[in-house]
Amino acid sequence: MELDDAYFMKKALEQAEIAYGVDEVPVGALVVIDQRIIAKACNLTERLKDVTAHAEMQAITAAAHFLNGKYLKGCTLYVTLEPCVMCMGALYWSQLDRIVYGAADPKRGFVAKGIQAHPKTQVQGGILAEASALILGDFFKKKR
Repeated sequence: MELDDAYFMKKALEQAEIAYGVDEVPVGALVVIDQRIIAKACNLTERLKDVTAHAEMQAITAAAHFLNGKYLKGCTLYVTLEPCVMCMGALYWSQLDRIVYGAADPKRGFVAKGIQAHPKTQVQGGILAEASALILGDFFKKKR
């Protein structure tokens, strides 16, 4: 059975729920190769006291360790929020085949900042965007 983008984005949303539960900005990410999840991550910036500990960065590191190499060719990253400039820079260098994200981030996302993905990387946004935006909105409502 072929698993689709919505299936994997639901798994990324599970990671966002974990982040939400520990008072981190609820963003989840995972890396998939050949229909197999090889890395799962969520934001850890508060817990690690590290501004670079975004879900995408954690997932890239875990996937690179799993594959024992720095390039993630043949892999797809699923992330619940459009990557920021920092994350997109790291994703560029990792040379993923695909980046699939949920909610757009018109203020801090790579699209608004004019950043491009690696030429060999396909990017698709809007997968389960409403669910991704809902958990983020709920989190920030509780913070205000």
